[in-house]
Amino acid sequence: MNTLAVLLLLSSLCLLGCDSAETTAVETPPPPATPDSVTLAQVPDRRPDARTGTAFLDATDGLSYAVRQQIAVDEVLSGNVPAVLRTLAPISFVSGTGDSLTVWVTRDYLAIGSDADFVRMPLSLPSARTIAQTFELVLPTARLVDAIYAQADLQLDPQPMTPGPEMRSNAYYGSHQRMIEEQRAGRAPDGLIAGHKKDVVVTTRMNSQPGRVPIYGWHRSVGDPIQPLSLVHGATYEDYSHGLRLIHPVAHVNGEAVALNALVRDPQWGPLLSGETGLDLETLSWGR
Repeated sequence: MNTLAVLLLLSSLCLLGCDSAETTAVETPPPPATPDSVTLAQVPDRRPDARTGTAFLDATDGLSYAVRQQIAVDEVLSGNVPAVLRTLAPISFVSGTGDSLTVWVTRDYLAIGSDADFVRMPLSLPSARTIAQTFELVLPTARLVDAIYAQADLQLDPQPMTPGPEMRSNAYYGSHQRMIEEQRAGRAPDGLIAGHKKDVVVTTRMNSQPGRVPIYGWHRSVGDPIQPLSLVHGATYEDYSHGLRLIHPVAHVNGEAVALNALVRDPQWGPLLSGETGLDLETLSWGR
């Protein structure tokens, strides 16, 4: 069949069917977009009669460590936390291939009380795990702690206090809280702040050293923490210098939601997020 015959055949077919058929444009869906904000939907609203930070320290002063920790967990699980902790801050990473990753973190260390009167409460590993699992969050890695400090809106200086038995007392907790707020001086009220506490973290070393709490951080500058990764203390230990920052288990890669637990084992993102082989954020954060 010559070229003219083919053209005539196509023309006749169009006359039979093209006039009655509607032409539909196929729209390309827009690429996924990273959300503007992520909130902690699992945290209950704070009750009007909930304790302030000062009232919590007064009520638990002189109690055993174990009893004080249980009361602290109960306060947090009831929603007695400042409002600023309920909206997470984004931490950004860029891979060698130009892909972007956003991880969502609490803007400050976990605290008990109101916006106007709260105390950043040191928590043992069992307490941290109970809170993380209940709210479906995870604990940070050391490299996430580094990234949080590097990208913080306000980098505070560490303020060590005299070591000794009083490091675990409510008096030290209250004094350190006041020292932090004096240094902060009202700056970055809704921003991401870091540098003022050591972090309870997760690491694969927990598998070979069970019953220990991993601590890391208290940065003097980017890449210069006072506390290298340590598992010297037992799991129930906490003192005034410890803080608990929580991480959302869903991150965003180029705008698409992806489980953070998968990303820490990914060849592209794992070195940026943990640098450890075989890390399972959820198992280590929740103790299961």
